Amino acid sequence: MRWEELSDEGPRAAPALFGTSAVTRTFDTPEFRGITFHEVRARSLVNKVPGASRMPFEYTVNPYRGCTHACVYCFARRTHSYLDLDTGEDFDSQIVVKINAPELIRKELSGPRWRGQHIAMGTNVDCYQRAEGRYRLMPGILTALRDYANPFSILTKGTLILRDLDLLRSAAAVTDVGVSVSVGFTDEELWRTVEPGTPAPERRLDVVRVLAEHGIPCGVLMAPVIPFLGDSPAQLRTTVRAIAAAGATSVTPLALHLRPGAREWFMSWLGTHHPHLVRHYEALYSNGPYAPTWYQRRITRQVHELAAEYGLGPSSSGAARRIEPPAPVLTEDEESDSPRGTQLTLL
Repeated sequence: MRWEELSDEGPRAAPALFGTSAVTRTFDTPEFRGITFHEVRARSLVNKVPGASRMPFEYTVNPYRGCTHACVYCFARRTHSYLDLDTGEDFDSQIVVKINAPELIRKELSGPRWRGQHIAMGTNVDCYQRAEGRYRLMPGILTALRDYANPFSILTKGTLILRDLDLLRSAAAVTDVGVSVSVGFTDEELWRTVEPGTPAPERRLDVVRVLAEHGIPCGVLMAPVIPFLGDSPAQLRTTVRAIAAAGATSVTPLALHLRPGAREWFMSWLGTHHPHLVRHYEALYSNGPYAPTWYQRRITRQVHELAAEYGLGPSSSGAARRIEPPAPVLTEDEESDSPRGTQLTLL
């Protein structure tokens, strides 16, 4: 396995993300059958996004590489090839864990060159995938961001974010914090085959609902909208209606894009599950990884019209959404006159 001279965005000359000597343990564990964890001590954590990227942010943090969500379309699949791992099954089952992420981000945030720029998380692989339940890296990362009042946003398909509600609220008291949940469709049959390792779309919308109930605005990235499988007018309406009912503050559609690494894996899946669509995809994506502009505009227009109908607004993907600071701590006498908080159940 090739570990040297890498960043989360691809190979680079120097410095290395982690060297061979930084791999501390590689093992399988019974509660994650079929998954191998590679525990490493990273050399850096805050990544500069390449200037040519379409992403609306400059810096990212990714405590994991590879993702057990196993979404067949995931654009991050290519990053596993930088480690001499394949972009298919290895991406789903060979998970690199940066076990020193909390201490490392604290060190980087305190560095003389850091100017407190916005940091986006969950934009490469999900920081709240199943491994986070075992390694608990995010509480330390969020604590560091809070302590340095550094603005950040999180995009996730994971319900585990509810574990860190208190940290999100305390961070929001000192900086801008944004939360978005990814729900591209609500079709259960499509979900089971195309996103087999994720919580069901309904459970993700429950996250939106719980966050809203606890004063945390949450937008939905409606991504990906999958051509010919999840883009009919009826499907779009059903999805937007469910997003609105969950209490989302906004909905932002994003059509499926197929970058190298993801494209091969997705097309293999398509040939197995929907062989009649292969030639349609070859035509639709004949000019590159993105769907044609006319298709993107059509989906965007339809979703925005539905959002307006259901009282939702659009939002740019990755944008921070301000979380209201926690209410002031009450004195013992004040607390006796106030209603008790509700019990929060993790999904």
